[in-house]
Amino acid sequence: MKFNLNIVLSSIVIVLMPVFAYTQNVRPLSFEDALNLLQSGNQSLQIADKEIEIAKNEKDKLNAFWYPSLQASGAYTYLSQKIEVKEPLSQFTNPVSDFVHSILPDDQIITNLLNQIGSNSLIVPLAPRNLVTVDVNAEWIIFSGLKRFRATKIGRTMVDIAQENKNQIDANQRTLLVEAYYGLKLAQQVVKVRMETYSAFKKHYENALKLEATGMIDKAGRLLAQVNMDEAKRELEAAEKNESVVQNSLKTILNIESNDANIIPTSHLFINESLPSKYEFIETLNTNNYLINQLNLQEQIAKEQTKIDQAGYMPNIAFFGKQTLYSHGIQSNLIPRLVIGVGFTWNLFDGLEREKRIRQSKLTRQTLLLGQEKAKDDFAVGVDNFYSQLEKSLDNVAALNTTIELSEELVRIRKKAFLEGMATSLEVIDAETLLAKVRIAKLAAYYEYEVALINLLAICGIPEKFSSYNY
Repeated sequence: MKFNLNIVLSSIVIVLMPVFAYTQNVRPLSFEDALNLLQSGNQSLQIADKEIEIAKNEKDKLNAFWYPSLQASGAYTYLSQKIEVKEPLSQFTNPVSDFVHSILPDDQIITNLLNQIGSNSLIVPLAPRNLVTVDVNAEWIIFSGLKRFRATKIGRTMVDIAQENKNQIDANQRTLLVEAYYGLKLAQQVVKVRMETYSAFKKHYENALKLEATGMIDKAGRLLAQVNMDEAKRELEAAEKNESVVQNSLKTILNIESNDANIIPTSHLFINESLPSKYEFIETLNTNNYLINQLNLQEQIAKEQTKIDQAGYMPNIAFFGKQTLYSHGIQSNLIPRLVIGVGFTWNLFDGLEREKRIRQSKLTRQTLLLGQEKAKDDFAVGVDNFYSQLEKSLDNVAALNTTIELSEELVRIRKKAFLEGMATSLEVIDAETLLAKVRIAKLAAYYEYEVALINLLAICGIPEKFSSYNY
């Protein structure tokens, strides 16, 4: 038989074109690479970084109380009347007049003259109606009851809280990444199982057609094979749709456009044969949990705030100074151009406001301490729950490994018996269905292990150790 080489080559190209197109439209991605993408482009983490910057800026604002304040002020003032000193001359002429009378009792000329002079006043102008001044004022608080030390500590603690908040967001995003990444791996593995099951049912249907033609099975057996083949096809299509949904979910988490190449996870589903004890995780929880640490830091802020409120009973002492840069209308001999000094302010009574603030701060601190204890108890329950899920997944995988081996052997026996007319189509179908079911159950157990593990590590504040379990 002669073959046309061009026709053969064309056929090969037509067959391989979808394969080439598929391989060009995929993006292999390991979990570590996905994690790097997450940390470089995730918007939630970027928002958390901005919150840290805000906290640092707030800390710098609180540190500003250590520095002196310098202000420039200027004013134009119009007075309703001039500022002047007015003294009556009678206070000077009356004593003279009395003296004259004592010497010259009958004198009228000098006395009249003195009385006329005494009826007037001496006026000395001090400032005109229009005044203009430009001053520089400085103040430097040198003692405030240690308020500034407390404020500085609060500023640093606010930055620590923002960092803990970012760590918590990072842990949440890692958890979502594990769920999506390994969820996609699970979905693609399920598609593979469904594809193999569909191929097996299709092959079984073809065998049923042959056996029906030879009279070894009836039409019902062939129809049963056909119905189950169609059902396997529908399950395959449903698995492919689910894979597409998880694919888009992972792209969203990684900030990848949905129309970009499809992601192919290269990191495999895994499970560990042994785990650290549950109590080790609980000990780590008490020291590393993000919420517990944030509550502890907030309690420290409340403690410092209580001390700040208590410092309200103490006076504030400050240096002050004033330099007049320009003055119109006020003479320097009346008001000096430079004034410096030390002063204090002391709030002796404020309507018991300080007492109320102190009590409020103490109540806040007590509430936060109770919140820490409650959070430790609640998270300990969470550790116990996730640890139990890990143990359950380990048990399920161990049991399913044996079940898969038996199911594979059962499928082999049933297929062989069916071809020899010793088994019904239903028996083959049941065996294939059972095998697909246990294979998917094993994949689901692996996925549940991954999800429980990342949740356990996240709640303990060590999600970065997830990769160390995948070896």
